[in-house]
Amino acid sequence: MSLADLLFGRPLHSSEDNKQRIGWLVGIPTFGLDALGSAAYGPEAALTVLLPLGLAGLNHIRPLTTAIIILLTIVYFSYRQTIAAYPTGGGSYIVAKQNLGARMGLLAAAALIIDYLLNVAVGISAGVGALVSALPALQPHTLGLCLLILAMITIVNLRGAREPGVLFMTPTVLFVGCLLVVVGWGLYQTWITGGHPRPVVPPPKLPTPQAAVGLWLLMRAFANGCTAMTGVEAVSNGVLAFREPVVPNARRTLTVIVAILIVLLAGIAYLSRSYGIGATPPGQPGYQSVLSQLTAAVAGRSVFYSITIGSILMVLCLSANTSFADFPRLCRAVAADGYLPRSFANRGRRLVYSEGVWVLAVFAALLLVIFGGVTDRLIPLFAVGAFLAFTLSQAGMVAHWKRTGGPGATSSMLINGLGALATGATIVVVVAAKFTEGAWIVMLLIAGLIFLMQAVHAHYDWVVREMTPKPNFLDGGLLAPLVVVPVETWNSVSQKALCFALTLSREVQVVHIEHEGSDGALVRDWPKVVEQPARAAGLPPPELVVVRSPYRFVIQPILDHVLAVERERKDRLVAVVIPEVVERRWYYYFLHNQRGKLLAALLLVKGDRRIVIVNVPWYLGAP
Repeated sequence: MSLADLLFGRPLHSSEDNKQRIGWLVGIPTFGLDALGSAAYGPEAALTVLLPLGLAGLNHIRPLTTAIIILLTIVYFSYRQTIAAYPTGGGSYIVAKQNLGARMGLLAAAALIIDYLLNVAVGISAGVGALVSALPALQPHTLGLCLLILAMITIVNLRGAREPGVLFMTPTVLFVGCLLVVVGWGLYQTWITGGHPRPVVPPPKLPTPQAAVGLWLLMRAFANGCTAMTGVEAVSNGVLAFREPVVPNARRTLTVIVAILIVLLAGIAYLSRSYGIGATPPGQPGYQSVLSQLTAAVAGRSVFYSITIGSILMVLCLSANTSFADFPRLCRAVAADGYLPRSFANRGRRLVYSEGVWVLAVFAALLLVIFGGVTDRLIPLFAVGAFLAFTLSQAGMVAHWKRTGGPGATSSMLINGLGALATGATIVVVVAAKFTEGAWIVMLLIAGLIFLMQAVHAHYDWVVREMTPKPNFLDGGLLAPLVVVPVETWNSVSQKALCFALTLSREVQVVHIEHEGSDGALVRDWPKVVEQPARAAGLPPPELVVVRSPYRFVIQPILDHVLAVERERKDRLVAVVIPEVVERRWYYYFLHNQRGKLLAALLLVKGDRRIVIVNVPWYLGAP
């Protein structure tokens, strides 16, 4: 078994595509880990903003979470409509492009690209943050752990679309089960104590109040808490990954994901207030995640605590899988329309869009390095792209129902319209609250991505115009090309190249560069070794062109000669036949010059359409 097969699995035949489809249950870890994992850092992000209020800040986490849950419910019903209307995949890009125009589609695509990229970095860094909070000795290795986990997730996703979901099912069940036990037991303790449960392990004391509550602070906390909604769109974007019937399976997956998320968000917010649990300054000694504090307060630092923290770590890290599932599909759709390189639409050895996986991994690694793997530094950039995509998708669905009509179109339009208004208002709040904290960076990146995609599309349009076939292209007749053969010394390699050149045309030039290191043997022996055999064979002798090179250059004089011939003979193709030695072992290449490859590359860069390059190989050691 080769190393590639060991890491990525055997290559899959195109006919095996149906076997890679997933059921609704496997769809939960495939498309839902981003949304489920955000329950760990969404409430904490809101509580971090409320830190200056001290203990009084906990009074606001419940109403803020209620507002987020209401918004999440609206978005859920909106995306159920999208799944039914676009059973082949209804991501924000496709919906916005088809219903609001190409520019709105590009805006949605750029927003999603940023969102998916940030999701990888935030998910992995949040997972490592959960580990560091349980094992503080690992804090100096935060970035290294982040990059290691990113590499593992990348390899798993290159193995195929189905395998990540199957592989990640166990940690997903463990995560959901443990947190439901924590929430359930915590609520029971709260009920039997009249709303004042006694924590098994007291959480760190909250700081003394340093600010008064205000609308601006609450807006910032709400904007941070809205990161808990990221990833909800993933199911609608990946409908084609499901088995038949795709719409019911996709809807069932979305319903389970959103239901679990609502229960977790509500439970965490309620118990945080009951147990007096707030955020601790991230990235500093003594940091503990909110879920770590909550689990310890409810169940103590027992074996169950270790299992729960381990499951949180795994799911937060694996939440990046949602981006790895959707980002390549998004890039494929955009590339199919000519706004990204066409290679994004090519499926790799395991029927996944491998180039999208690699690009996502590389840029996520850069982001982790830049921000040092600390989640809180990435949170301000996170929700902008997600909510912009939500808004464009729902607005596009309103236009879709208005255009298509039919039974139920009015009610569907109202649902999607409400979703568009709700997420649109939220994006205004998020941008206003987070503008100075980094939201402006996301807006600049989105604008830059749109410009880049439009430039790619313009290039492809130009290429199509340039490559449009001409009518009556044979009317002028066909002329043999003028052939140029660079020759350093007379040997079997140059002999083979010259023989091939004479089969192409009767007008052949052999170009020889003469400098202080030349021995003059080719010029001296030319009549004997070339001209006489050519006449004996009934062929016109090739012309020997000797170019002096006082500065000992070889490639540049040949290039100048070929370009000069091209300018002079505007009625002919110029074929450059390059003799080349081919070694049987790679390490022998260091023993020979590679002038032929360099000349070919320069001709491709500086030449024109009338230059044709032909490599004539001579295989050393061949019989």
